[in-house]
Amino acid sequence: MAGWKDIVGTVAPALATALGGPLAGLGVAAIGKALGLGDGAGEEDVAQAVLRATPEQLVAVKRAEMDFTATMKELDVDLARIAVADRQSARRRESATGDSWTPRLLAAVALGAFVACVWMVFQARLTGMDAAQIALIGGVVGYASAKADTVIAYYFGSSKGSDDASRLLYKSTPNPGD
Repeated sequence: MAGWKDIVGTVAPALATALGGPLAGLGVAAIGKALGLGDGAGEEDVAQAVLRATPEQLVAVKRAEMDFTATMKELDVDLARIAVADRQSARRRESATGDSWTPRLLAAVALGAFVACVWMVFQARLTGMDAAQIALIGGVVGYASAKADTVIAYYFGSSKGSDDASRLLYKSTPNPGD
């Protein structure tokens, strides 16, 4: 279900940043409220609602992001700093424990699982399967892909700067004289 966070990242990047850190609960609650879900809505409920959201609801999510950002500024909370600190603490833990095998083993398992999933999909004959079976296979491959992406981001850096640059380029107005 990683796709819903991509949608939030496009519509409301500050809320998406919150989803990846210690303020995830607040981010989920803000998105859920914007989509008209009750106070008890969990991440799964919000994920489903985002995937089915209308353009008007996505505008409401953007408004929720502006309110969320204003509240965070009032509280002097820097979301980007929190996200960086979260990654740094994980890397410090790895350095402090001297346990270099566990992260490497988990990374190898995640990448191996992704490669195995993709290989099996290309080898499988999907004819004769019903929609639910195909959706399940797609979900498993999507999950494995998201984990592989996380491993790559951990070892080689994330593409946050690239995402920011793409977003700015998309929002820019081209000069007709060029």
